[in-house]
Amino acid sequence: MDHGLNNQKLLSTTQLLEESQKIAQVGGWELDLLSGDLFWTAETYRIHDTSPEEFNPTFDAGVSYFLPESKQKIKAALDAAINHGIGYDLELETYTTKGRKIDVRTTCIVTLLEGKAIKLMGIFQDISGYKATQHELEQANLILENIANYDVLTGLPNRALLADRMQQTMIRNHRQSTSVAVAFLDLDGFKEVNDTYGHNFGDKLLVKVATNIKSVLRESDTFARFGGDEFVAIIDGFEHSSNCEPLLENMLRAASETISIDNTELKISASIGVTLYPQDGVNSEQLLRHADQAMYMAKQLGRNRFYMFDVKKNAMIKAQRENISHIREGLKNNEFTLFYQPKVNMRTGEVVGTEALIRWEHPSRGLLPPSEFLPFIEIDQLSIELGEWVIYTALNQMNNWRLSGFDIPVSVNVGALQLNQIDFSQRLEFFLEQFPDIARHKFELEILETSAFSDIEQVSNTLANCQSLGVQLSLDDFGTGYSSLTYLKRLPAQFLKIDQSFVRDMLDDSDDLSIIQSIVGLAEAFQRKTIAEGVETIDQGKKLISMGCLLAQGYCIARPMPASEVVGWIKVWQPYPEWTNDTPMKN
Repeated sequence: MDHGLNNQKLLSTTQLLEESQKIAQVGGWELDLLSGDLFWTAETYRIHDTSPEEFNPTFDAGVSYFLPESKQKIKAALDAAINHGIGYDLELETYTTKGRKIDVRTTCIVTLLEGKAIKLMGIFQDISGYKATQHELEQANLILENIANYDVLTGLPNRALLADRMQQTMIRNHRQSTSVAVAFLDLDGFKEVNDTYGHNFGDKLLVKVATNIKSVLRESDTFARFGGDEFVAIIDGFEHSSNCEPLLENMLRAASETISIDNTELKISASIGVTLYPQDGVNSEQLLRHADQAMYMAKQLGRNRFYMFDVKKNAMIKAQRENISHIREGLKNNEFTLFYQPKVNMRTGEVVGTEALIRWEHPSRGLLPPSEFLPFIEIDQLSIELGEWVIYTALNQMNNWRLSGFDIPVSVNVGALQLNQIDFSQRLEFFLEQFPDIARHKFELEILETSAFSDIEQVSNTLANCQSLGVQLSLDDFGTGYSSLTYLKRLPAQFLKIDQSFVRDMLDDSDDLSIIQSIVGLAEAFQRKTIAEGVETIDQGKKLISMGCLLAQGYCIARPMPASEVVGWIKVWQPYPEWTNDTPMKN
């Protein structure tokens, strides 16, 4: 046997291992429990800013460098490994031998002999860079959330977040058979204060009054600035309408407290209009409208009071019921149809899918977009029935295209009430089983991120069940709701759809551009893909491509079209030359 050759191979293998660990920045360690010897690889020494000549690694010395909280964790983990044979995979904080603080990932695998641990081995990895990036993303997310959801002056939720909270609260109380009060508040005489003392003084007054009113509400309630001197409170979860009246009285007292600003004392009051859901069985926008109407009644009756909206006498209730009835009749008469808007890779020109968009072929009003009828049923059971019609019709169209030789992916929008049904995933599976030859990963559910907030745990489980069926998931209108890391981690979506409201003005509005950059960064960090909605110009597409967002849909690519036109469009579609040019666009 050629021992020299074997030694040379062994040396070569060791060098290869050390070089690999150096490139991967992953070090190894091994502890012989019988002898107490601790072995570190060269990369482990490097991670700890030392060398074999400078430092002799021991069990106690290694543990001593960890920060207090991490030291407790590693001691407990090592105890479990030695005494119970349980390995670990931990992220901890430690100091190097030179006193530099780092974040490390360390793992342990236990070798047992006759049920007793005799050797521990694992890796050390410096993850400080990853942790720093994660922190930056969290900060970017906070900035994004504040820009999108909070009023700059008062720090209260703005209209966008108010709409989200209303949707959550309505769904939750609908499920729990409790009531919600929507209170629309307007300050009495605020214009006169502004005219007399100036806008800066008026802003300070708004901040103090808002603080006073918010302090008398409960943690579960929402108090938002609607605009100017108008505010909205969502008083959540009570059994009878009289239960919310003490809170309304407290709001009036808080608004009328004497306030001192710049050595000037003054006292104003507020008028409040209130409507109750589900007694007032309309959608969120109409609830605000009814509360606003009631507020004007409070003004007319003398101000500094609240007025309850009279549901029974209001003609809008009848109109709402009539609208729902007409929509139900239209569904029964097969008056609804689906249009399809292509989604493409702007760089390569590949058609990656289509979005199914509902239209109503109204017998007297012609072709109606969803905004003309969906708001009337967003919290009615009919929205579930119509949503299931959309799923079945889209799957049927996919199957028809497949039979004609075209495998075209389709996504459908899922409403909040539909998604929050306990048996949603079972109903989806039922429809999928009707078309066994369709590739399930070609079918996608688009979920409004705000739809998940009424019960994040239930929705997260529901979406996980849907994903187990093989379908794709995307978060629609991303950036207009919470967009928090918590929700992004818990909702198993492959795609984030950048809302068209940010794309529309991205070339002129630096805030919109920053929001898009943040969303693309979040998507990359969480291994999601982004797709931009509402791309209307070539320059918008170029900018998105330069930012790393290659997937898009919008009028610049194609308008929604009947199913019969999709195949013909795909055959002739070509991306714009400006989009396929490899030269990156300057920021």
